[in-house]
Amino acid sequence: MILEVAVLHVKQGQEKDFERTFEKAQQIISRMDGYVSHQLQRCLEKNNQYILLVNWQTLEAHTIGFRASREYQGWRLLLHHFYDPFPMVEHYQIIASSNECRSN
Repeated sequence: MILEVAVLHVKQGQEKDFERTFEKAQQIISRMDGYVSHQLQRCLEKNNQYILLVNWQTLEAHTIGFRASREYQGWRLLLHHFYDPFPMVEHYQIIASSNECRSN
C-alpha cells in the first residue's frame, strides 16, 4: 500500500467553503480504481492548513490511474483554486507499523 501525503494551504477565509467542497470531491476520489481510503485533517495551530492522506493500492493507481483520468479534471476544478501555494504531494511506503491501542 502507498500513502499519498499532501499538505494543503487553503486561502485565508475560504476554509469553510473548502471543507464543504471537499465533501463533494471525496466522492470522486473514493470511486477510483486502486483507492483504499483517505483522511482530511485540519491543523490545530494553523487554521487554514490541512493534511490530506490517501491510501492507494499502488503508486500507479494515483499517479497514472487518478491523475490521468477524466475524474481528476473534476477534482481539480472543485479544489485547486483554494490552494496557495499549490501543494507538493509525496508518496510513502510502510516500513513499520503498530495497530495496537495502548493505554498508560
